[in-house]
Amino acid sequence: MKRVILTSSSGVGLAHADRADMVVPLIYRFVSGPLPLAAHLDRYLGWRESKFYDEVHWSNFVRRSRFVSDEDRARRLLQVIEICGVDLVELWFDPEPNSQLQLSWILDYLRSEQSITEKLRLRHVDFDLRGADPSELRHRDVQKFDIAESDFEIASMAWEAYRAPTPELCAGLLGRPLGKLSFLKPAMEDLLAELPSPATGLGATETRLLQRIAGGHDRTDELFRPGALGTRVFDQWEMGALLEGLAFGPAPAVAGLDDKLATLDPDNARSRNAAFRRSRLSLTEFGEAVLAGREDFRRHNPIRRWWGGTLLTNERLWRWDGERRALIAP
Repeated sequence: MKRVILTSSSGVGLAHADRADMVVPLIYRFVSGPLPLAAHLDRYLGWRESKFYDEVHWSNFVRRSRFVSDEDRARRLLQVIEICGVDLVELWFDPEPNSQLQLSWILDYLRSEQSITEKLRLRHVDFDLRGADPSELRHRDVQKFDIAESDFEIASMAWEAYRAPTPELCAGLLGRPLGKLSFLKPAMEDLLAELPSPATGLGATETRLLQRIAGGHDRTDELFRPGALGTRVFDQWEMGALLEGLAFGPAPAVAGLDDKLATLDPDNARSRNAAFRRSRLSLTEFGEAVLAGREDFRRHNPIRRWWGGTLLTNERLWRWDGERRALIAP
């Protein structure tokens, strides 16, 4: 039986676990920055005219397969599955929010492909794929489900909600049953918690950054270590951008972040990483007041940040009240 695994970037270790003939990790980050256009996402999974094509393509991240040639790897992913006589396509997406958004996207994309949907099975991955050892993954028992039309409907609804120009549809998902996509609701709660708080103007990860700095953790390698903040939406580079926003505004909440970060090219990873490591962080007096809830960070500092399809600005600032689990409109 020929198997293909579709997974997130967290599941790249599955390529070494010998659980499938081909593992395709989807590499998009949907939790920060503007969402890719639908046409761009379609091209990512579609036909690749040349290996020198500038846009990222699914085949860039696939190890050499036992049954897929280099020529096949340049084809549309769905064509490869059909041409190579794949019997089973398994979806391995763990609970972290970006992985759940990718699961919603890929189910929405595959929904109209009946020749593929009949081969699809959803794995109930209730653990962190990124930290899993491939040798353990090889033999780990992971529950498998058939995917019904109702599951495709839920995925399409969630993906449409996240792409909407306001977070209202996403907040509405919290009150709905989501069937086999059981990790989608807590993932959406985590995402909504990253909207500014009505009291402090900070999202959950920004708040934890200030809390950890106030507790004496003044080194970025401590703050950016996976799991250090107890939040799971952003990776270390995205957390770095949040930290810059806390440190370089008109009213900074954080002192000690290397000033060079404000002018370095965002793509200069080596220099940026060195600047982060040089930094010794502390809270400003204003930062202490924000953390205590006496000041609203967003009343003193600009914001222009994407949350799914929603562009957050000071004039159009959606907020999330975590205690009441309520969305607050601008």
